[in-house]
Amino acid sequence: MPINKDAIQEKVLVALEQLRPFLHADGGDMELVEVRDDATVVVRLMGTCSDCSMSMMTLKAGLEEAVKKAAPEVKEVIAENMPSMA
Repeated sequence: MPINKDAIQEKVLVALEQLRPFLHADGGDMELVEVRDDATVVVRLMGTCSDCSMSMMTLKAGLEEAVKKAAPEVKEVIAENMPSMA
């Protein structure tokens, strides 16, 4: 069954807005790039988030957790401009 990418996008944007004040406090930000057909959410790290040593923790423990709470159908959240840890 195909996913509803528009509905997921709306939920992700709400989750981003809730986290944005915390990101801004440290000089960073994130923006939604796309919701893929496999329910992977792609974001772009901006500001200090793009080169911070804690970006992976912020992405996985912060944003991904908030996104999956708002949209349980999301498989994972990845950043297009963060090197893979694999």
